[in-house]
Amino acid sequence: MSTEPMTGQQIADERLGGWAYLIGGLQTRIVTPDFATGLAIVNAIGAAAEEMDHHPDVDLRYSHVDVRLTSHDARGVTERDVRLARRISEIVAEAGEGTSMESASVARLELALDTPAHQGVLPFWKAALAMEESDVAEVDDELNDPHDGLPTIWFQKSGSEEPRQRWHLDVWVEPEQVQPRIDAALAAGGTFVSDAEAPSFWVLADPEGNKVCLCTWQDRR
Repeated sequence: MSTEPMTGQQIADERLGGWAYLIGGLQTRIVTPDFATGLAIVNAIGAAAEEMDHHPDVDLRYSHVDVRLTSHDARGVTERDVRLARRISEIVAEAGEGTSMESASVARLELALDTPAHQGVLPFWKAALAMEESDVAEVDDELNDPHDGLPTIWFQKSGSEEPRQRWHLDVWVEPEQVQPRIDAALAAGGTFVSDAEAPSFWVLADPEGNKVCLCTWQDRR
């Protein structure tokens, strides 16, 4: 079994129903009829993960269970994650009526600070949020929560002209969810700013001009 990271297209070709590929991981939301069912599913996932010696991040809530799979040693999704994803899908199918998987509502959030010189502000945000700098040698503009509780923060090169937006959100969704989210945002009073970088990301703005990017795995390295 290969431990090399898979590309977005390779993952899409696996046709993992109910799973979304978001920033280096597979994610799903398991909808459950009650807390006890969710707990039973978590226990079953735990047993499968122990058997495969490959462990997911699991978040148990009253009405659902969120699962994220990634291979940290490969910095992405590998065949191990695909194999465990298929087993989790089987566990959900065996759970009975009222239990299902969906990926339309899952997303991954990053925060981007637009700045002409990130070296001057990165140490402050690192200290204030108790984050760590990226351990990737060629990346010097990213902060990560070691416990994965807060969104990744990265710093985008910008000009110094005022006024300017300082912070913007990058919301990662599966490609099929981009157009519904654009439609909903425009109906809510937003404006369409740019699709120049689509299908990597689309830029929208709220009625005051604050921007957000809807991002996907498509057309990326």
